[in-house]
Amino acid sequence: MSESTSMNPVPLLSVRDLRVAFGSKEVVHGTSFELHAGEKLALVGESGSGKTVTALGLLRLLGDARISGQALLDGRDLLTLPERQMQTVRGGDVAMIFQEPMTALNPLMTVGDQVAEVLLIKQALSKAQAWKQAVELLATTGIPEPERRSAAYPHQLSGGQRQRAMIAMALASQPRLLLADEPTTALDVTLRTQILELLGDLQRQTGMAMVLITHDLHLVRRFADRAVVMEHGHLVEQGPVAQLFAAPQHPYTRKLLSSAPRRQVVEVADGAVPQPPVLHTQDLRVAYATPLPGIKGWFRHGEFVAVQGASLALQPGQTLGVVGESGSGKSTLAQAILGLLPSKGVLDVGGQPWQQPAIRNSPHNQRLRRQVQVVFQDPFSSLSPRMTVGEIVGEGLRVHASALSAGQVRQQVLAMLEEVGLSEAQFPGLLERYPHEFSGGQRQRIAVARALVLEPQLLVLDEPTSALDVTIQQQVLALLQRLQRERGLAYLLITHDMDVIRAMAHQVLVMKDGAIVEQGPALELLAQPRHPYTQKLVAATQ
Repeated sequence: MSESTSMNPVPLLSVRDLRVAFGSKEVVHGTSFELHAGEKLALVGESGSGKTVTALGLLRLLGDARISGQALLDGRDLLTLPERQMQTVRGGDVAMIFQEPMTALNPLMTVGDQVAEVLLIKQALSKAQAWKQAVELLATTGIPEPERRSAAYPHQLSGGQRQRAMIAMALASQPRLLLADEPTTALDVTLRTQILELLGDLQRQTGMAMVLITHDLHLVRRFADRAVVMEHGHLVEQGPVAQLFAAPQHPYTRKLLSSAPRRQVVEVADGAVPQPPVLHTQDLRVAYATPLPGIKGWFRHGEFVAVQGASLALQPGQTLGVVGESGSGKSTLAQAILGLLPSKGVLDVGGQPWQQPAIRNSPHNQRLRRQVQVVFQDPFSSLSPRMTVGEIVGEGLRVHASALSAGQVRQQVLAMLEEVGLSEAQFPGLLERYPHEFSGGQRQRIAVARALVLEPQLLVLDEPTSALDVTIQQQVLALLQRLQRERGLAYLLITHDMDVIRAMAHQVLVMKDGAIVEQGPALELLAQPRHPYTQKLVAATQ
């Protein structure tokens, strides 16, 4: 616990028997906890545990929800204050950082204007004073060239810079309490570390209290003083972080802590004869055309090289992990392998090259597309909400196996869904249901079934578990490992989660600025990284 906590025994925030209900359904059931000035408290739990609803309930930002209990901020009950006074509390005494800055920031205003707007409203500064202080706040958060960046729109900034702008907005009113809702989920591992260190520095400088809302136990261990664990709207355990991690009392807490990905892959035997690779590249190069300024742009264009000199080989039944920060070239490499981007150099899938340009849907390329499929990061956005499960999983068969009858397609779809753990016995009318009727983990199983129903040789996994809770993540990884063992599948795994790499990958390659800076056996490379960039990535996850 922080020094300021021990000096002042009176809590800054005291939550007593907080209850939140939507209609007749209660979703937060009598939560009670305290938070002292200068303390960092973590609200921990999976999706649906009630942690975000608890935080929004404190600020009465839940629309028509019924909220009862007490939330005493310096003795004032936030749940009974008149709305006019609550407006001064929100963004004043209490500020909030949201999970996804791209959706939380106004796309029609520059980030400087958005920070200055808070200062105009909360501190009654002049426009010139507000703008000057907005630039200073952006500089405080570590944004490079704050004068220039303050005139940029959110889409012109990187993910880390957008999150820093959100932090600047939250700090503009000099809050006494900061609520941070999954503030690093959308960021790379090194950016996560930077944002956490920034929040910790700012918290120590200002003495504000912080509530970190997260399902990431690594963040809790590294950042928080105390943790409150929630399950299905119930507070099941709370205490100092060190004590909670060393001796968890509640079964749910123990389940969360034991949900780290486990390695269950078939290891490559020493001296085993290599099989022909499912995927082989040599000096692969992917470039984008860029406009040139002035009159010369009328006659020719520039070039941005996104992937340069990438050489790799992936054997059947093995997983090749690809790690690197945003902009390192991981996704561009994957798109080229999927035949979605033209490329130069050698690129063979199952011994066959893409017919360039690879984006052309020639008969050769269409046959090759059946051999390489993809599972995306967010199953909710990658599955069409207007198609049923039967239509989603069977779509590939209707394209690539048009000779099959409707009954045969249905039979294969049901068999594939059964293989990934979804059956009509569990879900009556399974094929007629829509994606929104399933949980996140179940939707990802549907996405895996859609990819595997064509019996591909290679599966590209693009952050397949980063949108999932830790226990669901473990289930999906176990499913992928079982399917690989049974089917001899090759996986190209793109992720920034080193725990997932340790659990899944046989080989790993590290990308930076479009180039492969290091590659080798996964466990060996992660234990003894040689390149400084790899060392930085590994250190950021420990």
